[in-house]
Amino acid sequence: MNIPVLVIGLGSMGKRRIRNLQALGFTNIFGFDQREDRAKEAASLYKITCFTNFEKALKHPSAKAFIISLPPDIHHIYMKKAIELNIPFFVEASVVDTDMKEVIALVKQKNIFAAPSSTLYFHPAIKKIFELVQNNYLGSISNIMYHMGNYLPDWHTYEKVSDFYVSKKETGGAREIVPFELTWITKLFGFPKQLASTVKKTIEIEGAPTIDDTYNSILDYGNFAMMLTVDVVTRSAVRRLLINGSLRQLEWDWNANAVKVFHHDKQEWEVFEYETISAASGYNKNITEQMYIDEMNAFFKGIENPASYVNTLEEDHKVLKVLYAMEKSYAEKKFVDVNL
Repeated sequence: MNIPVLVIGLGSMGKRRIRNLQALGFTNIFGFDQREDRAKEAASLYKITCFTNFEKALKHPSAKAFIISLPPDIHHIYMKKAIELNIPFFVEASVVDTDMKEVIALVKQKNIFAAPSSTLYFHPAIKKIFELVQNNYLGSISNIMYHMGNYLPDWHTYEKVSDFYVSKKETGGAREIVPFELTWITKLFGFPKQLASTVKKTIEIEGAPTIDDTYNSILDYGNFAMMLTVDVVTRSAVRRLLINGSLRQLEWDWNANAVKVFHHDKQEWEVFEYETISAASGYNKNITEQMYIDEMNAFFKGIENPASYVNTLEEDHKVLKVLYAMEKSYAEKKFVDVNL
């Protein structure tokens, strides 16, 4: 595991990726962040070399992989730099599609491996839900209800909301989490045909006066529908899923460490328990580090075999189009088609 890896961005996610890499046994990690305080902190915490100058970072030593853990509105700058240098890259979850078409075209043209984040796909509960749905264990799906909620000031308790990108309207916390969740949802259920949404600012969050904090949507798949709520106003963080199928009903509450399936013929619940490793200090107890470690491992396997990786830039772009359709629906006060 001596491949030189450059982690670009040393905020919360960049530091997490360094921990992931070290957990996987990587020893040749170095970092870049324009903020001197972050570069010094990462260097001290993880005993790696860090830079505040990007060109210097590229030369010490020549990176063979990029981990792009910057605010979403500047992802495109470093994806294009990776393409220019013929370096495979992993990039955190997107919420804006600046230069996305150009990046996709260049990646194809130069045959560079690009791995957009798909973190929740690696969560043990989501893996079990995939298995049950794809094996038709629930039968034909009638409806789905899913709520992901948390409280934005809890994201980074060590800094003000105004000090990082989730306070901006374009990259606001709730807006970012919608595609983060849709990445696994669309992989399992496909893309909706049409949708209707409300997108609202419902409370005052200090340091984020312009963001929309709650997205409510009806996703119409034709044969079934999903009610989806994503917010950053929920004081006790929640991920809660209900799937009603013709054979069985599935429920998941991430606070329970189990996926449950109701058998109506027996009038009893079948419980699929799972274990997770602890969350990093300062994070919600349910945000297991293992899914991030597994995601990093999948990226490096994907460098050797791109077809093995679970996500593509093309799929990521489609997910963003669903987000934009939600916002269009609310602006026009009607159901809109999801044009991919």
